[in-house]
This record gives sequence, C-alpha cells and structure tokens, in this order.
Amino acid sequence: MRRLGCGILLIGLAVAAFIAFRFVYGWSEAGPAPKDITIVVPEGATLSDAAVLLKRAGALRSADAFVTRAKVFGGGRPIKAGEFLIPKAASNSEILTILQGGRTLTRLVTIPEGMPSILVYERLMANEELTGDIKVPAEGSVLPDSYAFDKGESRAAVLKRMQTAMDKLLAKLWAERAPNAVVKSPKEAIILASIVEKETAIPKERPTVAGVYGNRLRANMMLQADPTIIYPITKGKPLGRRIRKSEIADVNDYNTYAMVGLPKGPIANPGRLSILAVLHPADTKALYFVADGKGGHIFADTYQQHNENVRKWFEIRRARGEL
Repeated sequence: MRRLGCGILLIGLAVAAFIAFRFVYGWSEAGPAPKDITIVVPEGATLSDAAVLLKRAGALRSADAFVTRAKVFGGGRPIKAGEFLIPKAASNSEILTILQGGRTLTRLVTIPEGMPSILVYERLMANEELTGDIKVPAEGSVLPDSYAFDKGESRAAVLKRMQTAMDKLLAKLWAERAPNAVVKSPKEAIILASIVEKETAIPKERPTVAGVYGNRLRANMMLQADPTIIYPITKGKPLGRRIRKSEIADVNDYNTYAMVGLPKGPIANPGRLSILAVLHPADTKALYFVADGKGGHIFADTYQQHNENVRKWFEIRRARGEL
C-alpha cells in the first residue's frame, strides 16, 4: 500500500509539473494564428473582452488561459484601445505586449497639394474605414498631407485634424513672412497660394510665380490666371476641355480675367511650399509667364518679351499637332 501511495504521489507531482510547465511554456510558445490578423479593441474593453476577440480571430488557443497568464506574467499594465496587427504565430507574451504598448495599425488618408475641397470631401466619404457624415469643407481650410486615422474613426475628427494643421501652419508662416509679401492677411495668403499652386507643379518656380502675381497686384493689373476661370464652373474639378471665350469674359467672384485683384476666396487647398512662396516671393521684375513646352514656364518683364514667348509656345503646340 505504501508503494502504491508513493506511486500515486509521484504521478500527481508529474502531472502538476507538466501543468506548470505547460502554463509557463504557453506564455511564450508560438500561437495558432496561421497569418497576420487584425483586431479592433474598442474603448473601455477589458483584458477578458480583448481575449474573446483574439480567440474568435484565431490568435489564441484559449481566452481564459491567456487572461490568467497575462495576470501572472504581464506586469499589470492596462491594454490600449485601437486596431492592432497581430503577427502570424504570435505568442501570448507578444500579443499582450502589442495590446499594452498601443502599437496600433497606421492607416493613412492623403490629401495632395492643390486638391479642391469638393475632392477632399469625396475622398473622405469614399473611405469605408471612416464613419459619419461631413459637409464639404471651406476651400483652402485643409492642409494637404498624409493623416493617420483609426478604423472606425469619424470623418469629422479626421477633417478637424486637417483643418487644425492648416490653421497652425498658416499662423506660423504668416508671423515669419517677408517684407516683400504683397498679401495683407492670412486669408489673402491662402487665396494667392491656391492660385500659385494651380499654376505650376514645379516647386522651384512657385516663388517666381508668386513674385509675378505680387507685381501685377501692385501695378493694379489683372492676374489673368486660367485656374480662376475654371473654379466657378467645376469647383476645382478638372474641366476636361478647353476654356471657352465666353468663360474668359464671364464676370464673377473668381475670374481674374474679368477683375482686378484677388478672387473672393481660394480655388484649392494649397500646400506648404505654395504658401511659403507667397509669403517669401522671389525678387523679380517679371509681369508675365507662359508655358515653355517642357513642363515649366518662361518669364518676361515686358509685354513685348511675353508676346515673343507666347509665339514660341504656339509654335511648339503646332508642332505637336495641338492647334
């Protein structure tokens, strides 16, 4: 009987040792996830709530065992809310580190320089990972950039970040403006920067384009910027055809071929470089510019020089079969 009792005791100790080994080993062993998976831990979720989500997603063998191990080995730090990437075969230890560290997935929505607000609106509304409705933002109120967001975040919150970024940048750059900047207010800076943005895609040209427009404003000349003709027709979307003579002559709050001075408001959301160009324009005497046929522009101080440049541009277009 004594030998039997000792045998049972040894078996019991062996079983206990195996269970303890499995408990400890299960903390660091590879998990069951066959591939990278994502889970969303909502605000206010407990460790147990997260464990259930992880088990359903296939990242855990046991939700209860994960919670127990986490309480023993996890250090007691709370988990964070958000969307998390759980790597293939991640262990219990690795998963808890991810949840506690708040290393959420980075999702980006990008607003290119010069995108009009109607297209900003359409881009945000088309993103199915965002929620809620928004109105078309005020033109020129959004700073073009890439913005991180969480899955399920509201469109209004993301748009607010875009507009706050513009407010902060404009305040900073306005305070640092050069003495030769022609604009008299931050609003005027955004209006003129939006025109510069749409007139040239070449960053190094923007200060010179801004300088030309500054010279024209000081001389009480019309700006005659083609994009200002298009904006009231399409709200900034591509026109898809040539501008008509009737549209060049159309009198409205934006067409700078039919008015002296700046338009009523911006015609796009200008980027940082265009705002900088307006607030630090090139020191130039140029009053005119026209395409050079190579993607850029050629500038002229006099109308006679400009006419010669226009003639050369038309020759290039004829050679290309565009006229």
